[in-house]
Amino acid sequence: MEPLGLVVHGKAEPFSAALRSLVNNPRYSDVCFVVGQERQEVFAHRCLLACRCNFFQRLLGTEPGPGVPSPVVLSTVPTEAFLAVLEFLYTNSVKLHRHSVLEVLTAAVEYGLEELRELCLQFVVKVLDVELVCEALQVAVTFGLGPLQERCVAFIEAHSQEALRSQGFLELSAAALLPLLRSDKLCVDEAGLVRAARSWARVGAAVLERPVAEVAAPVVKELRLALLAPAELSALEEQNRQEPLIPAEQIVEAWKCHALRRGDEARGAPCRRRRGTLPREHHRFLDLSFK
Repeated sequence: MEPLGLVVHGKAEPFSAALRSLVNNPRYSDVCFVVGQERQEVFAHRCLLACRCNFFQRLLGTEPGPGVPSPVVLSTVPTEAFLAVLEFLYTNSVKLHRHSVLEVLTAAVEYGLEELRELCLQFVVKVLDVELVCEALQVAVTFGLGPLQERCVAFIEAHSQEALRSQGFLELSAAALLPLLRSDKLCVDEAGLVRAARSWARVGAAVLERPVAEVAAPVVKELRLALLAPAELSALEEQNRQEPLIPAEQIVEAWKCHALRRGDEARGAPCRRRRGTLPREHHRFLDLSFK
């Protein structure tokens, strides 16, 4: 009986380095991609991409005809992110950078590369900071990455003041802003949160060319106006007349909480204090201690 064979392995480093040298190398390549808004040419090898990734197997499934094949246009993925994807497909490793990891993560999700997606998620968690967190939250919400969304929300809860002043906060979608406004653990007072929501809606209104109140409509219902003191609520009401942001009936409901001055009637999310809520005299009537 013939003895069983034994699989032996050579050194991985030279093999990986040799394959890495083929990334975006026109020599021996048989497919050219035109990538990103800058339409940069990137060279690759059909057989390698097809055997490593089902997305490319479907994309490159038809045999090229005679002559020079037409380039494959991938205009939505940035060149740096696409080259990182190729590096991973060729070598099963990739060098990630803070400034581009979310673009690589997006490509990994869209191309169905689960291992690369997990590597990107681990890296994002390690480098998460005030400037990156809102952009990461947007990616998490867009692609349904629940664990990353939870990490981002928790980070913003702990660094609320800084995160709400970041450019990334102003660029959040309504769907990404909602879990923040629903949180009891934000370390920010409601007056500051109202100002942040107004700034966010103004930016969205300018970009979308829509009224501020229309842009704000999906999220402002989560603002807890009853936590504001009467003077603050009056000032907000006046500002709201000049620049509509919050539905009038929502402000009326806040006034009702003040008029009732009873916790059993006012209990609920619109009156529940957040971690960063500053104390006001009327809060003692709400019976809503933070837990």
